[in-house]
Amino acid sequence: MDKEIIEHGFSFNRRRFLSTMSLGIGSVALGSLLMPDLLRGGGLEEEGLAPGIPHFAPKAKRVIYLFQNGAPSQQELFDYKPKLREMFGQEIPPSVRGTQRLTGMTANQASFPLVGSFVDFKQYGQSQAWVSNLMPYTSKIVDDLCFVRSMYTEAINHDPALTFLQTGSQQGNRPSMGSWLSYGLGNENKNLPNFTVLLSRGVGNGQGVYSKLWSNGFLDSVHQGVQFSKGEDPVLYLRDPEGMDRKERRDMLDKLSELNDLSYQEFGDPEIATKIKQYEMAYRMQTAVPEVMDLSKESDDIIKLYGPECLVPGTYAANCLLARKLSENGVRFVQLYHQGWDQHGNLPYEITKQAMDVDQASAALVTDLKQRGLLDETLVIWGGEFGRTSYTQGKLTPENYGRDHHPRCFTIWMAGGGIKPGMVYGETDELGYNIAKDPVHVHDFQATILHQLGLNHEKLIFKHLGRRYRLTDVSGKVVRDIIA
Repeated sequence: MDKEIIEHGFSFNRRRFLSTMSLGIGSVALGSLLMPDLLRGGGLEEEGLAPGIPHFAPKAKRVIYLFQNGAPSQQELFDYKPKLREMFGQEIPPSVRGTQRLTGMTANQASFPLVGSFVDFKQYGQSQAWVSNLMPYTSKIVDDLCFVRSMYTEAINHDPALTFLQTGSQQGNRPSMGSWLSYGLGNENKNLPNFTVLLSRGVGNGQGVYSKLWSNGFLDSVHQGVQFSKGEDPVLYLRDPEGMDRKERRDMLDKLSELNDLSYQEFGDPEIATKIKQYEMAYRMQTAVPEVMDLSKESDDIIKLYGPECLVPGTYAANCLLARKLSENGVRFVQLYHQGWDQHGNLPYEITKQAMDVDQASAALVTDLKQRGLLDETLVIWGGEFGRTSYTQGKLTPENYGRDHHPRCFTIWMAGGGIKPGMVYGETDELGYNIAKDPVHVHDFQATILHQLGLNHEKLIFKHLGRRYRLTDVSGKVVRDIIA
């Protein structure tokens, strides 16, 4: 008969003790298989939170961010303002403009005449959302979208505004949103990077994008975004060197790993361990990337849905289709940048061309995800870094005008990922210059995205140089009214 053990007032025999311990060890083993990052180290552990595990049950697993670089004019797309047409050419009232600062491009203007949209709007769907005639495909899916018309930011120029939306700071060298998600949630597919970047260019003045926007900042470099190009080699230096076969490559990586491991044991630099992981990831990507990038197996219905340009590498349509493929293969964060929305002049012509570039493919992506049963677990976001002024920049004629940067209000839309569909949130005033209801700051927007992926933005923390950093810095609140 097993001898009873009495400890802290509880009694149990040896058989029960060993049985209980085996269950505990089994649970740990199972946990390590289901979530390989369960026991790894990192900054979150200092806050009592293990990286690689959501803080609570997520509504979304992945994000596809369709970033419209250069700032689309909300007045021509989604924020209908008939009063602007009525007041064509009239000076913007001082009570409306207030003390809004100006960019260097309009600071010397003597007059600030209002200008309404050259294009007509209609209401669509059960939600009766207003959408302009420039977006006929988007108008068909409004009941899947949540329009946020009351976004605002603090930056008035492209670089700081773009950096702010992507990293939570107007200065560089901070982790991008995709890097934070990679750090906080870990890998879903070990053969592909957690965070990928796709670039395309439209018409007009294409504001640049730069690698600091998908930087890992002070996080391990394994969390950096991986840019996929439109060329023959979507990821540079991924192929084996000429004359080296797969076995030789494997042997070389094994030896290199041994050398790096010796260096790690001697110096303890975590970047050495990260380098080993990156070599291994590159080896696995050699098989996974060509398969994902191959569009030849897509059906005729899918090609028709996205439009014929989806077969032209480097186009927005092709990148939207690739975004779906990357997302369904477990990439946590797919970032698209489409340049060409910076219409300071010649806006009617340029925004028409730009809308034609993105309208069909953006709507197709939402439709494609929905029909595959992936939209519920994929958060799709469409929008730029700020909005456009209600007054014209430069010469105003009935046929032509431009709009300057406007951080006070702009529109984005979101779909899937637990966001309420068929909703319009927030309002601007009748001239589209100030927010009239339900303002959403950039940090609120970021906090909401993290929340949908099961992450508390106040607890997703990394300690660096003695300070606890987070994507939302020291502010931000979840916009719960738009959550399903």
